Amino acid sequence: MRYVMFICTPVGGEELSPEEIGEHPAFTDYIDRVRTRDVARGGARLRPSTDATTVRVQGDEVLLTDGPFVESKEYVAGFDIIEVADLDEAIGFASRHPAALAGGSVEIRPIWE
Repeated sequence: MRYVMFICTPVGGEELSPEEIGEHPAFTDYIDRVRTRDVARGGARLRPSTDATTVRVQGDEVLLTDGPFVESKEYVAGFDIIEVADLDEAIGFASRHPAALAGGSVEIRPIWE
């Protein structure tokens, strides 16, 4: 079964670039573990929520808002796609993700197939 893991970071938390993640021991250990198990199917690091543009449509008018649409304590900083046997295995990977271990969270959602 395939799952998306939304990697959530606390607002005001440390922002790591993809290059910094590639050099950070906690992340490299996690990435090696995922690759060793051959469960990774994709993913990406996202720019901060302050770089977001929210699009809404009211009637024929397209409304744009800079930044996130809602205020929150966390924001989605990236996502991973994994393919594992079941939710329990996905929870196992999420519970070892550096973001979850450093005050953030990982939201797991099954991909609708």
